[in-house]
Amino acid sequence: MDEKVRIFAYLPSPRVWKSLITAKLGNVEVKVLGDKPKNLVDWLWDFDAKKLSNQDKDNLKHFERQGKRGFEGSLYKTDKFLKTQPFGTVPAGFNNDGSIGIFESNSIMRAVARNSTDATLYGDNDLYLQSRIDSFLDANLVFSREFQVYVLELKSLNDQFYDRMKAAYSFYMGGIENALSKDEFISGPHLTIADVSFACDVAQFLRERDRQVLIKEKGYDIVSKNFEEDFPRSCEHLLKLYKKDEFQEFMKGFLDGILS
Repeated sequence: MDEKVRIFAYLPSPRVWKSLITAKLGNVEVKVLGDKPKNLVDWLWDFDAKKLSNQDKDNLKHFERQGKRGFEGSLYKTDKFLKTQPFGTVPAGFNNDGSIGIFESNSIMRAVARNSTDATLYGDNDLYLQSRIDSFLDANLVFSREFQVYVLELKSLNDQFYDRMKAAYSFYMGGIENALSKDEFISGPHLTIADVSFACDVAQFLRERDRQVLIKEKGYDIVSKNFEEDFPRSCEHLLKLYKKDEFQEFMKGFLDGILS
């Protein structure tokens, strides 16, 4: 198969898993470049991303930028990277020749789905079904942005961050629970990228349970404390997806020991 989508990101990443799982379900060739988060300071951020030597860094001073949003120190981003990725973040997606940049994990996943041989992954070419799927992905994006801030602020957790996370969690999970009361899958009778995005982001959020000692030291309970009881359909759906081969290839072990 020819490469259809390329991704540069920190690894491993549930946000990248969205595209990789979709690629497996839809028979799409996706190439991923990247490294552990702390190592991305030693990479050239570009379509042709590569690890840099100290000599490379000296020669590429003109690409040196100040890190933001979880990255400290200098990062090396090409001008073309910042043209195709205007927010300068990862995961960064590209078409097969790097001329078009795609950002935000759900949008990169959509690009993979649009290249898929399985049209049901993204609404079976029905514009309204696609828009329904987009609605779930938009709600998912709000939820995932809140937990990204929440996780980054755990060491200085306060009522504002905690209450915002609780509200976003309750709103998103309540909608998913309602959707699953009507259909087998989130957006209807077929597995779509709405289910893929749900599985990856909710699984990532549930890993707050690994940090419950820190959260309790700050005077709070974990937000997902009663996930299994409060959202039983969602929990069952997450476990059903997690057990599928296409999900296990990337998520294997990720929920083991933290979800009943």
